[in-house]
Amino acid sequence: MVSHRAAIVLAALLTATAAVAQERGPTPASPEEIRQAIGKLGDLDYPTRMAAGRTIRRAPPAQVVPALLQAVAEHADGYIRYKALTLLTGYSDPRTVDAMKEAMVSPNDRLREVAFAYFEQYPEPALTARMLAALDKEEGEFVRPALIRALAAIHKEPKVTDVLIRDAGRGVDFFRSTVIEALGDYQMAAAVPKLTEIAKIDGPLQDDAATALGKIGDKTALGTLAELQRTAPKETQPAVAAAICLMGINCSAHVGYLEKTLTFADTYPGYQDLLRGAAAGLGNIARQGNAEALDILFRVGIPSQDPVRAPVTLAVG
Repeated sequence: MVSHRAAIVLAALLTATAAVAQERGPTPASPEEIRQAIGKLGDLDYPTRMAAGRTIRRAPPAQVVPALLQAVAEHADGYIRYKALTLLTGYSDPRTVDAMKEAMVSPNDRLREVAFAYFEQYPEPALTARMLAALDKEEGEFVRPALIRALAAIHKEPKVTDVLIRDAGRGVDFFRSTVIEALGDYQMAAAVPKLTEIAKIDGPLQDDAATALGKIGDKTALGTLAELQRTAPKETQPAVAAAICLMGINCSAHVGYLEKTLTFADTYPGYQDLLRGAAAGLGNIARQGNAEALDILFRVGIPSQDPVRAPVTLAVG
């Protein structure tokens, strides 16, 4: 029998060998090992799921991609089909596009969400008509936002911008918020009148509209933002300050205001709306390349605890 000490030494050697294999790059796996790993992607045990994903990611693409494609098309477990499709997004294989096109019409919400998110990152103008048709009937809570952003990525195609502007003004607030954010992120100048209209109405979408106007950067909206600084509720003020900064107006002062708001909310609990608004505002400014805004988020976030840490972490992300 192997002694206890020898077993420890052997385990250490095996661990070191595995680490070296990881550093060297792809680790070959048999078709059966890959198939078993795919089958464990939905295991309730977290270490088991992670080990399965690690096996798949380390195996050479030529081995993994066909197995993932087969799992997406044929596996009986819908969750594993979803995980397999998600893993496929990490490979630049031309067959992935066909799998995503098929997933767009899957009855599985998760597959549709992954497909539309994929087409935001890799826009396909040829799919415009199909996506517009899908928008008329898609009601999935997580699918519709992904579809909206996939359309926003091809907003220069005929009808797309008009449809998104239309949807910014109708439906439930959750979906409208997603549309408004996409209009800002993709800087659709044609949406400024509609966003201005929404920004003038007190409510949960006011800060979204103000932020989108700032991202678009059309200075004709400055008057609206200045008016909001005078009249909007205090919870909306961080978004308004960030929007004006995004337009390049008196940015240092507005970043200073957001920093003070963030530290105030950190010191005095109970101001979650202000906290979320200030963190999000600094995050949006940092995305434009403002190092000071990012530094503030790190400076406040690193020593913080929840409830401060969560919105600051999201903003940094």
